[in-house]
Amino acid sequence: MVSTGELLYKYWGSSAFLPHQEEIIASVLDGHDTLAIMATGGGKSLCYQLPALYLSGLTLVVSPLISLMKDQVDDLQARGIPAAAFNSMLDYRERVRIEAGLIDGSLRLLFISPEKCMQPNFLTLISSAPVRLIAIDEAHCISEWGHNFRPEYRQLSQLRKQFPGVPVIALTATAVPEVRRDIRQQLLLDGAREFIGSFNRTNLRYRVVQKKNPLVFLLDYLGQHREDSGIVYCLSKKETEEVAGELKKRGFSALAYHAGLPKQKREEVQDAFIRDRVQVVCATVAFGMGIDKPDVRFVIHYDLPKTLEGYYQETGRAGRDGQYSECILLYSRGDYARVRSMLEHDDTGSQHLRIALKKLQDMAEYCETTGCRRKFLLSYFGEEYQEENCGSCDTCDHPPDTVDCTDAARMIASCVKQLPQSFGIELISDVLRGSKSAKIQEYGLSTLATYGTGKKFSKAQYRTWINELARQGFLARAGDKYPVIRCTPRTDELIKGRCRVMLPVPEPGPVKSAVKPVVSLTPKDEDCFRRLRALRKEIADTNGVPPYMIFPDRSLQEMAVARPANLAAFGALFGVGEFKREKFGPAFLEEIQRE
Repeated sequence: MVSTGELLYKYWGSSAFLPHQEEIIASVLDGHDTLAIMATGGGKSLCYQLPALYLSGLTLVVSPLISLMKDQVDDLQARGIPAAAFNSMLDYRERVRIEAGLIDGSLRLLFISPEKCMQPNFLTLISSAPVRLIAIDEAHCISEWGHNFRPEYRQLSQLRKQFPGVPVIALTATAVPEVRRDIRQQLLLDGAREFIGSFNRTNLRYRVVQKKNPLVFLLDYLGQHREDSGIVYCLSKKETEEVAGELKKRGFSALAYHAGLPKQKREEVQDAFIRDRVQVVCATVAFGMGIDKPDVRFVIHYDLPKTLEGYYQETGRAGRDGQYSECILLYSRGDYARVRSMLEHDDTGSQHLRIALKKLQDMAEYCETTGCRRKFLLSYFGEEYQEENCGSCDTCDHPPDTVDCTDAARMIASCVKQLPQSFGIELISDVLRGSKSAKIQEYGLSTLATYGTGKKFSKAQYRTWINELARQGFLARAGDKYPVIRCTPRTDELIKGRCRVMLPVPEPGPVKSAVKPVVSLTPKDEDCFRRLRALRKEIADTNGVPPYMIFPDRSLQEMAVARPANLAAFGALFGVGEFKREKFGPAFLEEIQRE
């Protein structure tokens, strides 16, 4: 029997597994239940797709979106792997073909939504199929602690009862410890082997920009990246259309996408994006898990995301091909207040509101940190980042200027200690600035010794400084719904003058985008690369699939540099493999040899 490595090369054109893939696949093939937490772009899908080829019989894949299923099925079929999606969009002929494949064992992977999977008629249909593996994709949807809770996922434990002894693999890119525990409990995976890959996407550069003139910033950025594909995430449906309209007025290729559009229109927009017919999609989070386009070069958040999990997953749609890509978030405290108000007016219950507000506060802290953003993100997901400077985020590339602010820091710490109870940053700032607000009067805070002692500094400056003092351990933040600032053992050390404190001065203006191509191309190589991209699109359009399913950009770049002269050399390039070498090799070799 062929080895997993041979299957990897034959169907995926790669000679080496990505980190953790081989161990996860071995766990599945040994018959163990498995929980795999791997960053977007880390190759989660291969962890059940390759076992489906290795095992006889059928792998059942539960996936949340029809569009996501379609992309995966198209990609598998383009590699010569028998796969299908079972959903309400099937016509009679397709349904009969799939049912025949289930009966005769020719179908290796069947994708289905959690809702459809639990319907009695489907469970009856699948009961006699030779199911050898069950894969639960986007497993974070099962948890109320997650950022995309889907109640239907809670019923999937029934599959364990229907197929006792069949191993289950649950996969997700974003799962904090609470979510991982919930996945294990809900899917009855008590004895499952757990693999947690690194959340560190080294090819992504993170940047937070002060949101002052967002449209001006966006136009300037897109002007520097006219050849690149990207996503602009907006908070509201209306805003997606307004931003897309402004871009189109100025000659950019852009479309809007949101849940309020007709289903056919949404499919058209997504299809245009993955087939390179439109450069930019301005979208709400509805433009989500179905995006499997590897060459997204930038993701811009026009508004503040609600959670770090959502932010991480959305930024993870950039650079899935491993090449340099940018993740930019436009941030203002006004957006924070706007999102908080939306959450407080949602009828989700006090427990859900408490969780939602805590996650929003974490999001704001990420935006306001003066430390490494990569370190902050990884710490949130339980991963320790050893380096002090990642060299690929705005705070590391351009650290905020700091000055000795010991006197101001002592004043802030003294104010916190004098307060009769714990309060939030806004009220602490009001005390220091000598505000006459109703709350100051209500709590009698105007009698404090520190009242009015810091009038020369703005509330924004205090917010930055208090957050930084908390980061340095001189103060601490506590609470979910209404975060408050408290003293720590180091507070007295500061107040008594036993240390000096450096705090940031106002941040400098936005930094221009840096362009860092992974593969260095000469002008001659660049010309060849452009011709190969044109050929790829022509072949993709003929075959009715997105261009990246023919070859990723990295493969085309290697072709342009290496200039293979025969099929053997062509097949050795990244992402080619045996199947695509035979199917597409002659056409690409002919184009490469054209000068």
